[in-house]
Amino acid sequence: MSKFEDLCAKHPCYSKGPQKTGRIHLPVSPGCNIGCKFCDRKVNDFEQRPGVTGQIITPKEALEVVRRALEVGRNITVAGIAGPGDTLATPYALETFRLIKKEFPQLFLCMSTNGLLLPEKADEIIRTDIDSLTVTVNAVDPVIGALLNSFVIYKKHRYEGVEAAKILIENQLTGIRKIAAAGISVKVNTVLVPEININHIETIAKTVKEAGASIYNIIPLIPQFELKECSAPNCFQIDKSRSLAQKHIQVFRHCQHCRADAIGIPGGDDLSREVYVKKITTSETFSHG
Repeated sequence: MSKFEDLCAKHPCYSKGPQKTGRIHLPVSPGCNIGCKFCDRKVNDFEQRPGVTGQIITPKEALEVVRRALEVGRNITVAGIAGPGDTLATPYALETFRLIKKEFPQLFLCMSTNGLLLPEKADEIIRTDIDSLTVTVNAVDPVIGALLNSFVIYKKHRYEGVEAAKILIENQLTGIRKIAAAGISVKVNTVLVPEININHIETIAKTVKEAGASIYNIIPLIPQFELKECSAPNCFQIDKSRSLAQKHIQVFRHCQHCRADAIGIPGGDDLSREVYVKKITTSETFSHG
């Protein structure tokens, strides 16, 4: 069995059909370096969506969380880091993976990133020996990308508009090529915004496949933040977009809009309340710096 086939069998974001394996998301990455117009990162214990966590934990705390999670959820096969900020904007995600690798070598390690720092962090990611990388690519045309991201902060400079989108897209594709060439499976997420990128999906799918991505996930927009006036895609729009993408790349079709601290089988019981010991009662909003 190849590494990718093994991922498909044991990783809930790669497998097809009813989910039998679980994952643990470790919220160790607080900061971000781009301003996505649809992103509203928060600390709370009630919203069920990406970018939300009940707390931020340290790498050492994350290791303890994994220990407890494996005690209550024996079907967990994946340790993932998906925020609530970007995993490469701070060093904590890769530090966490190195700790997990030593104690739990049987777990698949996966992380999500916006890809802005991917080219310069690729060698460290490869040395950390993760199994899967997800990159969120919402456009490969800078004009479209500028409608989805307000700015990027790159090498201590703030860039906006099309200039920012050009930097982000170039770094995403360069990074995907480097990571895929090293034998790490790459999944690409795209947030589907009917008013902005719905006619661009097939081009994104084709482009990221050519760069080395192996699986593609179309995520329906949750209207919020600067795109709160945009509409969520309907079932027909989602299915059509997936069918167009499927012409070029394998498509993942059962995304659950997971929180950054989710634990268990996607779509099943969330075990996070049994595992995370700290809980909060008020909502806190992150800055986008």
